[in-house]
Amino acid sequence: MPFRTITGRQSFFLDHEMMHEIGETMATYKPILDYLPIKNKLGGVKEITLKYLTPHNKWSTHSMYFDSQQLLTLFRGGQTVWFNEKDAADIGVRDNDWVELYNHNGVVVSRAVVSPRLPRGVVYMHHAQDNHINVPGSKISGTRGGTHNTPTRIHMKPTHMIGGYGQLSYGFNYYGPTGNQRDMYVVARKLEEVDWLED
Repeated sequence: MPFRTITGRQSFFLDHEMMHEIGETMATYKPILDYLPIKNKLGGVKEITLKYLTPHNKWSTHSMYFDSQQLLTLFRGGQTVWFNEKDAADIGVRDNDWVELYNHNGVVVSRAVVSPRLPRGVVYMHHAQDNHINVPGSKISGTRGGTHNTPTRIHMKPTHMIGGYGQLSYGFNYYGPTGNQRDMYVVARKLEEVDWLED
């Protein structure tokens, strides 16, 4: 049963001047920062701009760094990124195709999981998937295709700087009640040719 709070999770009311001023005394939804990544890095390939989320994996957390048969079966033997079926169709991606996602911070190459369960405009790449197997090269960077963290970066906010107060000193949900460090956009494109960088 969810907690009887605004978000359904345990949460704190942060009674602090700066939290009141910015409107973050409670763990409520804040929209993604409104900036977009570079488009058409290589040109000639259909691309789509999506919100990039990195939730924890359904089957594991930081435990997929080995090639057991069970985990290889569950997570397809490498990184996957989940697309809404209509978003995937817009760029010609089908289930299990190779895709490349990029923004100002970096590039990640992965297999696509196409599902009607995801909302449009959002792409999920589960946190801490095994990046030691099945990671081909990126056409954009010319190196291996990165991990779920490659397109992300930490955004510092005034509320992160408060410090010295008991309710904030242990880093609740990435330095405060909002997880804005993961608010990113990526450009997604189908990887037409898979290069394993073995030459």
